[in-house]
Amino acid sequence: MDTETADVTGHDVTTIVCVCGNTVSQDGLIQANAQGVPVFAGGDTPAPAELAAWPADEDLYTLCPTCGRVYRDSVIEETGTAPVAFRVDVAASQIAEAIRVHWNLST
Repeated sequence: MDTETADVTGHDVTTIVCVCGNTVSQDGLIQANAQGVPVFAGGDTPAPAELAAWPADEDLYTLCPTCGRVYRDSVIEETGTAPVAFRVDVAASQIAEAIRVHWNLST
């Protein structure tokens, strides 16, 4: 089975063009944890219950909220490629609610 790979410029996770066509500036790609749950980047403020805390080891992933593909940031930064690490169901209650909370905090 072939691994799906997104387009990325250089080794920069902010330049990912998801396999589905989504980008950071389009429907927004979201930083996530190793389970694909969006993380909270609020510094010392406690994370809302729906969002994951920022990983202590900074093992970050990038979630496409449109299709559920998840990319591992360290692979992109090291290799300059963006293979899909895994997929999550963006319509599932936990992920869908986390995405909604993320967007509400971002606007």
